[in-house]
Amino acid sequence: MKAMILAAGRGKRMMPLTATMPKPMLQVAGKPLIEHHINNLKRAGISEMVINLAWQGDKIKHYFNDGSQWGVNITYSQEVAGGLETAGGIIQALPLLGESFIVINGDVFTDYDVSALTQLHLQPGEAHIVLVENPPHNLTGDFTLSHLGSDSPKYTFSGIGRYHADFFAGLSAGVRPLGPILREKLNEHLVSTELYIGQWDDVGTPQRLATLNQQQLK
Repeated sequence: MKAMILAAGRGKRMMPLTATMPKPMLQVAGKPLIEHHINNLKRAGISEMVINLAWQGDKIKHYFNDGSQWGVNITYSQEVAGGLETAGGIIQALPLLGESFIVINGDVFTDYDVSALTQLHLQPGEAHIVLVENPPHNLTGDFTLSHLGSDSPKYTFSGIGRYHADFFAGLSAGVRPLGPILREKLNEHLVSTELYIGQWDDVGTPQRLATLNQQQLK
């Protein structure tokens, strides 16, 4: 199984830290965010990875190269300037990903064990996403747990999921956000969900990054 790490975003809220550096290369506990994902994926037995690139993507490619230093194999999906949004980036990379694959946002920090996702059996057209408790910056949440119905509380999408390639069937390449697709497919009962209550941080602002690094020192 392969995994895709999303790393093409501009990271405007992280300015000035991202003026010359892609957000997934910002460091937590002395390592780039994306390096933590690579190590976690490797521990789960996943050694084939795809990383999409746009803003300052050459910095990522130069640092990780082919991934051999980490004992993995990395392929890159170069996007147009400005990126293609989450779904657009995945759709462009589909030829590199195989029938079923894991996707992780490169700008989150988590101890979620992705080996659980490798045990899932997805039917064609299905997806499974990981939700987390709502952080202070997203108190209203994004999605309900699929088995509880639309009237249940909403939780925040962690940016972690597994997708069958056919989940994106019929969607043309280009700039496409993932959220609207997930909502539509949830209504069609093609998306399953789980709630994770462990370590998860959306490293979306310089203050959140500083706070996270302080926590890692304790």
